[in-house]
Formats: sequence, C-alpha cells, structure tokens
Amino acid sequence: MTYDEIRKLFLGYFEQHGHKIVPSASLIPNDPTLLFTVAGMVPWKEILQGHVAPEYPRVADVQKCIRAGGKHNDLDEVGFDGRHHTFFEMLGNWSFGDYFKEEAITMSWDLLTNVLKLDPNRIVVTTHISDDEATELWKKIAGKDAIRLDKDNWWSAGDTGPCGPCTEMHYDLGSDLPGGLPGSANEDGGRWVEIWNDVFMQYDRDANGNLNPLPKKNVDTGAGLERWASILQGKRDNYDTDLFVNLMNAIQDVVHVKKDESNVASFKVIADHLRSVGFAIADGVIPSNTDRGYVIRRILRRAMRHGQLLGHKGALLSELYPALVREMGAAYPELARESAHVIEIIRNEENAFADMLQNGLKLLDSELPKVQNQTLPGAVAFKLFDTYGFPLDLTQMILRDKGMNVDVDGFEKCMTEQKERSRADTRGTKILWESRNELPATDDLSKYAPVANMQSRVLAILRDGEFVNTANAGDNVEVALDKTNFYGTQGGQVGDSGELKSGDTTLVNVTEAARAGNIVIHKGTVVNTINVDDVVTPVINNTVRTQTARAHTATHLLQAALRKVLNTDVEQRGSRVAPDSVRFDFSFGRAMTEEEKTQVENIVNDWIKQDMDVKHEEMGIDEAKSRGAMALFGEKYGDVVRVITAGDVSCELCGGTHVYHTGEIIKAHINKEKSVASGIRRITMSVGNLAE
Repeated sequence: MTYDEIRKLFLGYFEQHGHKIVPSASLIPNDPTLLFTVAGMVPWKEILQGHVAPEYPRVADVQKCIRAGGKHNDLDEVGFDGRHHTFFEMLGNWSFGDYFKEEAITMSWDLLTNVLKLDPNRIVVTTHISDDEATELWKKIAGKDAIRLDKDNWWSAGDTGPCGPCTEMHYDLGSDLPGGLPGSANEDGGRWVEIWNDVFMQYDRDANGNLNPLPKKNVDTGAGLERWASILQGKRDNYDTDLFVNLMNAIQDVVHVKKDESNVASFKVIADHLRSVGFAIADGVIPSNTDRGYVIRRILRRAMRHGQLLGHKGALLSELYPALVREMGAAYPELARESAHVIEIIRNEENAFADMLQNGLKLLDSELPKVQNQTLPGAVAFKLFDTYGFPLDLTQMILRDKGMNVDVDGFEKCMTEQKERSRADTRGTKILWESRNELPATDDLSKYAPVANMQSRVLAILRDGEFVNTANAGDNVEVALDKTNFYGTQGGQVGDSGELKSGDTTLVNVTEAARAGNIVIHKGTVVNTINVDDVVTPVINNTVRTQTARAHTATHLLQAALRKVLNTDVEQRGSRVAPDSVRFDFSFGRAMTEEEKTQVENIVNDWIKQDMDVKHEEMGIDEAKSRGAMALFGEKYGDVVRVITAGDVSCELCGGTHVYHTGEIIKAHINKEKSVASGIRRITMSVGNLAE
C-alpha cells in the first residue's frame, strides 16, 4: 500500500466509526514551550488537559510533525539508520470523554489484523503494570497476553495534571534480526518496532502525587505512517518505501549521481530534510538565526552540505521541491499553494549558504594549521557559528572528512557565555510583573473607546527592578492600575503615551504603555510623588493615539493594495505601527518595481479619499472566517475575535486601534521598499500630516 492509500484507509476506517476527520494542524504549535508540532497530541493538548471544550467527541487525523529542536530532536540520527526522521506523519484517533479502553483497543486490533491483514502472531502488546483493565481487555479481544511494563507505558503532561496508562502494539520484523521483546534487556536490537500507541488519560495527578480519577476520560492514539508503510510494503528501512524511493530518484536526477551503499546516508538526509524544510516554510516558518527559523536554516544547510558530499554545487532543495509537491501535494494542498513562495525562500537561502560556506571555509582553512591533537578549539568553532552561521554539526561534518574533531565543551562554554551576556542585556522587567499573580487583568475594551476622567487605583509600582510603595520625582517607574484606557504594545502596534494625573497635577509622564500577560504597564518618569493605592486618572495623549490609529488602518489598506497589484499570495509577515511611521513586512519573492510602488500608493490614497466607513466588530471566529476576514499568518485566535472592515476593500482580524472613516488617515506615502529576509520584503510608510 502506498502512503496515499494508507492515509485514506486509516481516515476512512475511523470515519466509518463515527469520527470527525480533520486536517493536519500547522507545524507552528499554539504552545510556547515547543518549537514545532512534535506529536499528534499537540493540537489537542488544551482539550486533553480539560482547558477547552471539544467541538467533536471523537476525531481522527494525520498530523504532520517535526522533531528537530529542543528535547524532541532526532536530527543527528537521520541518515544513519532506517527509522529516524526530522519530519514525519502521525496517524491518530481521539476520544474526548466518549469511548474508552475497550472500544479503542477493539478498533486498533481490528484495523491492524482484519483491515490491514497483519499477522496477529507477529504482534505483541504491552500495558502498564497497574492497568489490569487493559490487560484483561487484550486477552478478551485478541487473546493476547500483554507484556506489563512501567515507565514506558505511562503518559503525563507534566508533574501534575492529566495522565494515565497506555498500551503499545509492536510488530516483529523477523527472527533474523537482533533484539528481544519490548522490556527485555536487548529490546533495542531492531527486531520489534512499535506501530501504535493508545494512551488512556484517566487520572489527574495532584501536587502530592495522588491520582484522582478524571470525570471525563480521553483516548489519545498515535501511529507513525512511515513505519506502517515500511511494514505494509515489506521493507525494513523506511527510506525504501514508495515515497522516499521517488524522492531519491528525483535527487539522483538533480545531483547526477546514482545512489549506492557508499552515499545512501546523504540521500536519506536530503530526502528527509526536503520534507522538513518544504513543509515548515509552507506553514510560515522563515529561515533565520533564532528559534524555529534557525532550526530550519540548520536543516537546509545540512542538506546542502550532503549535496556537496555527492559532488553537487548548485541549488538543491529548491530544485527538489516540485518532487515533494508531486508526492505529498494531494494530501497537503498547502505545498502547491505556497510553491512559488517556498521555492523563492529556499533558493535565496541556498545562495546565502554558498557565500557563507566560502567565507567560513577561508577562516577554517587559516585555523587548521594551528590545530593540535586533531581537535579544533571550541572558540574557533563558535566564531564560525557566530560570524558565519556555521552550525556546530556542519563544522564537525567538514572536519570529519579530514579525520579531525571539535572541542565541543569549549564550543558550549562560548555559547553559554554569549547567552548570559544576551540575557543580561535584555532581561527587562516583564518576568517581575508576571510573578505578581495576584494582579488582575487590566487589558480591556476601554482601550478602544477611551473613557474620559476614568478613576483608577494604583496596584503596584516597579522601580529599579524592585516593587516599592512610593516613587518620587525623577524616578523611572512602571505602574500597574486596576483599570486603564491605555493601549499596551501588542500585535505590532506601539502602546499609548500620556499622563497619570491626580486632579490637575501630573504624577507620571507615561512614555509607553506595555503589556506583561494581561496586565497593562505604564512606563514613565515620576513628576510628583505617587503611591500604591493612590487614585489617579489615566490620560492618553490623543494626538499620538489618533496618528497611531491612522497608521494602523493604513497598514490594512496597504496589504489590500499589495494583494491587488502584486498577487493574492501576498501575506503579512510582521509590522510595527507607530505614530511616526509604519513598517510592514510581507511575503514576496522579489523587489517591487517603481511602477508597482507608485500604483500601490495611489490605490491606498484613492481609498483614503473615498472616506469609506471602517467598522469595528466583535464576532465568533467562524463568522469572521465566513466573511473572508484575513488573519495574520501563524497567529492563534480565540473563539471571539475583533474584525476591522474598511469599505469593501479590507476585512481583517485585528486587536489594534483604528479610525472610523478612511478619510481620517489624510494621506499615505511609501518611503522605502527593501528585502529583510529570504522571500520577505519590507515597506516603510508615512501617514497623516507626516505624509503630506
């Protein structure tokens, strides 16, 4: 069975059993603790932990995943065996308080043995040592005596919270392979491979370690598609399955080298990394020097290096991307939809890598004669990383070919020292505010319709990194109030400025309102003594607020005009809305012509002159989508959203402040257009009187 056939069969089976079939979630998770979606459960985490009510009681999906950063990292294993991948697909069926152990085990066994026709005698199952129920169910349903294990058969979200036992199904690849049964001393030999895991979330572990039964029990299952494909196609190596064979044939056509035993590792790396890079960029990840962007840049460059090991010097993944679309585009339409954008970004990265490699190798070549004991000093490896963007594993790969290695401890020491310097430079005070759990949320709707003469109470004052009860003239402070009409910096829009007053007396000149979680912080300088529990009036600088609102609505008109002049694939990738200027980043693969810039500016100003109504509405996310409201790429939204509609030309989800008629903007003028990253352009624009 091919990958496409397995996906369709799996989803069709569970649809017949009452499951709602849902598409894969993005690789960019709605979870700040993760760089990528690393497992099928990630998109459902809030539901599984009981924080969000499910829309459907049972669902099934095929989730795209990446494990290449942080604690979920298989990157270094890829290419050296047949089972590791940075990108993989996870088959899953889920029950949110609906069916539980018996039905989950029954469906798993039925699908494996009656539908897929796997030999029951080649499957062993494991259960947790405490789970008598699942153990008895396996005997009843399949006649199987489960192997009872401890830590390998228990799932938990953390030290406290939802948790429970799981049961795993393992398949025997053949007695000629080494390795014992799951749980045995030699289980890692390779003979037995896990093909499915059913997790039963039935407890809530409290701070004392007690397991309290959950009122609603959930089922969370996961099965690796690549492993299923290898078994169903009679292969022992995932890279020998149809999808990878076709990708490797495409690699041969591009590098003009035949795959053989001497170079198969490089073919595996390139095929795997093509999937990670292609899918990640299609989901909105831009290669960069930070966070997930850095991981994707590292993967891309690692693939390029393996291309060079095959003797290939030119573009690689950008040439191979169409093959990925052919193989997986039917299951994941975003690959084709974002094709031009993805190829452009990859090509730019490949060109930059070629320059980086040339410059970095000059430094490396100059240092090699100084090397002692065949070990490159960690400080040199760090300089390659810090100055030229060489990941440590790239330096190691280059040196490995020369029979040399790197002082990894020295590299890590340099890295730690840099992080400590960076942390000291950027520590700020946000973490101090977030530690004040007793403070109420003060970010509310009053910021959209500022209340005149609002009376607020001072809740806390932060000065020089310490919370104080009193601050005096000249002190630089941050002040939290029990309610405020100030807009705190968010979503690319800078915060309000103004004053905190007592009657006609100014207590604090506020230079910017910022946010720490849901608390609005008023940053500024004390003019007259202010105390905790004082009653003050927050007074916004309306001149600055008005100009900022003009600028923000103008960015919406700018995006609509760009999509009209360039193409509808243009999407916002970031912005900074301030009273003095607008900075707008968008996805586009080349520089705009002077004619295009003039055309965009003229369209925006024509819409301004039409003085169209600008509606500010709150509605459910589904209604907003039905209206065609545009969302910021990669942004996560709640069930209720704010929609800004300018005439019939722009409709966007947005939490910022806006004008009520486009004529209030007065005028817009494009100052500059330039590149800021691969496939990302930036426009700076003036509005209002500044534009005139």
